[in-house]
Parts: sequence; structure tokens; C-alpha cells
Amino acid sequence: MKPTDISTFASHQLSLLQAELDAETAETTLLISDTPPSILSRSGHAILNLQVSSQRTGLGGKTVLELSLDPAVAGADSSIPEHNIRVGDIVSISEQISGSAKKREKNEAGKRGIEGVVLKVQREGVSVASGKDEVDIPNGKVWLVKLANDVTYKRMNQTMSKLQKFTDSELSPFIRVLFGQSSPTPIPKDLNDPSLGFDKLKWVNPSLNDSQKEALKLALASREVALIHGPPGTGKTHTLIELILQLLQQNLRLLVCGPSNISVDNIVERLAPHKVPMIRLGHPARLLPSVLNHSLDVLTRTSDAAEIVQDIRKEMDTKQASIRKTRNGRERRVIYGELKELRKEFRERERNCIDTLVRGSKVVLATLHGAGGFHLKNQQFDVVIIDEASQALEAQCWVPLLGAKKVVLAGDHLQLPPTIKSLNSKLVTLPTLAKKAEKDGEERMGKSEQNREGKIDSQKDKATKEEKVTLETTLFDRLLALHGPSIKKMLTTQYRMHEKIMAFPSAELYDNKLIADESVKARLLKDLPEVTDTEETREPLIFYDTQGGDFPEKAEDEEVGKKAGAGMSLGESKSNEGEAAVVKMHVKKLVEAGVKPDDIAVVTPYNAQVALLAKMGMKEDFPGLELESVDGFQGREKEAIVVSLVRSGGEVGFLSEKRRLNVSMTRPKRQLCVIGDSETLAKGSKFLKRWMAHLEEHSDLRYANLDDIPTG
Repeated sequence: MKPTDISTFASHQLSLLQAELDAETAETTLLISDTPPSILSRSGHAILNLQVSSQRTGLGGKTVLELSLDPAVAGADSSIPEHNIRVGDIVSISEQISGSAKKREKNEAGKRGIEGVVLKVQREGVSVASGKDEVDIPNGKVWLVKLANDVTYKRMNQTMSKLQKFTDSELSPFIRVLFGQSSPTPIPKDLNDPSLGFDKLKWVNPSLNDSQKEALKLALASREVALIHGPPGTGKTHTLIELILQLLQQNLRLLVCGPSNISVDNIVERLAPHKVPMIRLGHPARLLPSVLNHSLDVLTRTSDAAEIVQDIRKEMDTKQASIRKTRNGRERRVIYGELKELRKEFRERERNCIDTLVRGSKVVLATLHGAGGFHLKNQQFDVVIIDEASQALEAQCWVPLLGAKKVVLAGDHLQLPPTIKSLNSKLVTLPTLAKKAEKDGEERMGKSEQNREGKIDSQKDKATKEEKVTLETTLFDRLLALHGPSIKKMLTTQYRMHEKIMAFPSAELYDNKLIADESVKARLLKDLPEVTDTEETREPLIFYDTQGGDFPEKAEDEEVGKKAGAGMSLGESKSNEGEAAVVKMHVKKLVEAGVKPDDIAVVTPYNAQVALLAKMGMKEDFPGLELESVDGFQGREKEAIVVSLVRSGGEVGFLSEKRRLNVSMTRPKRQLCVIGDSETLAKGSKFLKRWMAHLEEHSDLRYANLDDIPTG
């Protein structure tokens, strides 16, 4: 790969980011304006029948609203319905108008809505930090709807604009390496050469395997960049924890990032027992004490430096509570005026407190876009570590990298890249992108599942031989193509899957290099405590073949399709009632054999199938069972995974993406149960055809028959 002109690269990224934001905004606007709340709720874009149960003052003096299910609706179960709203999403909270209300009334209620950021998601409710200082809280029933998130785009755009304007003299040696304008400092081929001193290293974790040690040596030896390739279950996070501890022994200061709150919290959790002086910026997605105790939100309340902030916070909370008690406009204005002055003083004291806390931490952890906040302005780090780098946009990665000296990227580029809504727009090439951006901007439209239907393949054939660029090309991908395997080490021992589950992905995607550790290679569901040995629990790989036409797929219902608009995600998802019945039957047999529902997950590539399974009462019948899309379950694991592939009789579409299939087949520890139509799927791609052949030969093959499936 030839060197990249940095200014041109940055301008291309800006064009692509704008197209992506346009696609996301267009989709969201169309959904909210044309789709009834009930359908938005069914698709996971909204949560209905909520109430503001409490409010408090959060970080930055923002008002945090706690939302829970309205008791009049909740009944005995106070859990909020299934949805796709996550920590960090931008949402609007507004008064819930009755379905019979006029359009003008609904629009007025929408205008009065409160915009904010989701801080916490639990079964019983959602916490949202308001974006405004003055918040008029609705007293009655409210609903929450997901909006396009332009906050992350703003930070990525700022970063790319800075990169675009760098003069030649401002480019650091590190940045030059990452764009191929100079080569990385050579790393000895034999990392075990005694002259390097690695033989004297004292590993904190004595159980590290050889491939993990090799990856660590590469990361420690590199001067500018190292890639740690961690296939599923190979202990990537354990390796990163060891790397952090080794770098700290060298008295280096570290910034550790990931694309999501969960990816960062996972590291905080694993690092906490080592008593490392660290701070977690932003709001943790999980509420485990090991995460909370290191979060900025808690430290600004509990540390010595935080005491000077607490008295103002208490006064602000009192004022907030008094606003809800008064309906007198004059009194409310007076209170808002007092709050404004308090916030000003609060933020000044809090900023000083935060600066003291951050400067005193040897390890700072944040999401990639969170690393661009004011908390880290003028802060210096020796090494930046990015976990799940293959799931992050390259522009995101540059937020913490502009002032960096060295980066270690960890991830698996053979699993799903970031989801790109604008990918079905015209494929563009480096030299022509800037000229086409304005014209193409009017044509781009995000289509969620449909735009991943493989259409990009036909566009690739028409593209020129020049280097192709989409937002799916991650920094991990580009650096590997740029500098080759010398900067990468792959972890090869996996500690998750039975060897029969591992066999196909290892052969197809990982050059047969994956090895199942002795502790997992033969483990089965029947070996779990209180689980009976049955036909269902003694098999690691089961395939219910639904070929024959009795299990037809169908598109999301017509009402949804019409309301969502042509090509929108609500109208393009697929479901399969027959497969859903097989899923329920198999889960029931596992639970009857003693497998805990908490140890089972059902995953499927299609949101409509998730919604159908939820509608069938799977979560009520099996409390603790997880239902999730393949994309949403990436990075997770369970003892047993049931995969419903849905497609039958039609085109296979985006399901043929091998990285999506890789996620599907590498989540389970003891059993993978696949449900699908081998005849349809084998026509989808060569990869799918080989998988179907593998399942027919190596799984416990069962031909699904609707007559054999219990109803009810």
C-alpha cells in the first residue's frame, strides 16, 4: 500500500462522515415524523408509558432524569419492554399524547421534548442527562425516542479538521508512520533473543500462554504501533491487562480507550483488583462497584478533592426539587436564576477537582470520543491502547491519537466492523471523493439492514483500481494492509468453545491456527451442575435443517413497512415464525434438562426475528434468557447459543457477510444450535455453502418438522 496524503485522507473522511450523519439523520427524522409511537416501540426505537420518577444533579451540573414504567401500566412486572436504546444514545423525552390526538397537538408535545444523553439502562428504567440547564419536567406519562447522535460526529469532524490542517512540520514521526510516510522502527524478528531482555520479564499473570506472551513482547518492543489480533475467546482482555501492568512498571502514563462504554468498563473491571491508580472518564455502562469506584462521576463526589463541590451540589438538588413543587411562574424564574449562578460556581470548582483527579492518575480510561473532552485537554500520555479497534471508525481512533507517541490496537478484523448506514451510496475512490461528495450527499440514505444486503459487491466491480474508501475500513485494517504482518501478533489458544464449535471458524477464517485449550475442548452442557445428560445436553453442535418450504420467511408487516418509508429499517427486517417455534422448543428442552435460562442466548441477524421471539413470550417463559441481534451480541458469550438464521426461499442478502456469521458461530462455550434452511443458505455465498456442508457432516443433524413442534 502506498503512502497516504494526510490532508486528502482527512478531507475524504470528513465527506464520508457527513454522508453517514446525513443518512442517520434522514432515517431518524423520517421514522419519528411518519411512524406512530407504537410501531417505534415495537422496533426498539422508542419506549412508551414511562414517568419521571426522580431527578438529580449529575456531572457538569446537568439535570439527570430517572425514568421508570408508569405504575398504571406496569402491573406486577415493572420491567420496561425490549428496546434498542443504549448508553450514550441521544434521546428525546416528551409528553405521551393519546393516539387520537391531532397532529398539531403531537407536534407541539414534540417541540416541548427534553433532549439528552442516556447514562444508564436497567430492566426497571433509564437515566437520561438533559442537554439543557433549564428543564421543564412533564408530570404525566412520557415516552422516550432515540435520535440521531451528532455529538460523536462533531468530535470526529473536529479531529479530522485538525489533521487536515497540519503543516508538514507539525506532523510527528508517529503520525507519519500511521500514514505510511515513514516505516515503523524495525522490530527484531526473534523476540526471544536474550539481548532484548524479555527473558527477564516477570509476568504478573503466570498463566499467560505462548501466543499471548509473543503479542505482549511485540507491543512492548514496538516504538510506534503494534496490533494484537484476538480471535473469539483467546484472552485478548487478559493480554491487555498484562500489557497495562508491564507498561506501568516502566513508569509510563497510559490512555486506554474503546469504541463503547462496555469495552472500556470491561478493562476497568479487570484492572481494579491490581490497585492501579486509574480514572474512568464518562459514565460506566455497568453498575458494578469495581467500575463505579473509579468513575469520574463517583470520584468527584467521594475523593478528597471533591469535598469543595459537594455543598453546591446539595444546594442545586434542593433547588431542582423545589421547581417541581411550584407552579408559580415568577417563583420558577427566580429559582432558575439562582440555579444558573450555582451552576457557574459548581462547574468552576468541579473543573478544578477533575483536573486534580485526572493528573493524578497513571491510567486514564475513556471511550474514543470521550477522550476528546475537556478533561484531557493538554494531558500527555506515553502510550494509547485501543481495545475493540476493529469495531471503531478510523476517525474515532484519531480523537485520542493526534498527540500520541505510540499506539497498541487490539481487536479482530474478521468479526463485524462498525455498522455503516450510508454504505449503499456510491462507492468512491480517494482521488474523486471530494468532487463527488456534494452531489452524492443528496442521494445518500441510510437503510439499516437493507443497505447491508451485499449491494456493495456490485459497486466494487464498477470502481476504479484506485484505493477504495468507506467508513468500514478501520484503522486496524488499514495499518495491517500498510505495514503487513510484521506489526501484528495473533492470539491462538481459545478458552471459550468446545473444539467442534471452534473447528469451522478456525479453518475458514483463522488459517487453522486456533487451538482449544484442554480446559474447554470437550466440555458440554451435561457437565454443568444439576444438568441432566439428554440428547440436547450431550451435543456441542446441533443443526435443525428447515429445508422443504414449511418454514417461510416474511418481511416485517406491511403496516410497519408503509409507516417507516421505502427502504427504512422497520420495513426491511425479516422474521420466520416456524424457526421461532423451533427455537422455543429447543430452549424449553434445555431448561427442562436443567440448563439455567441465564446461560442461554438466542441470537439472530434480524431485528424482526428478535421482536417476534419476544412477542412469543420467550423472556416471560424463561426469565433470564437473552434475545439479541447478532450485531448486538458481538463480544459476548454464553454456555449455549441458539442461532436463528431466518432466511428461507428468498435471497440470503446481508446474512452472507462472513464476519457476521463468524460472530454467530463463536459466541457459545458448550453448545451451538443452528436453525436454518440449508438449501436457501447454501446458495447465498461460497462461505455459507461450506458452512452448511460442515454442519451436515459434523453436527447432530435434525430435520425440523412443524408437526413435531408443540404449540403453546
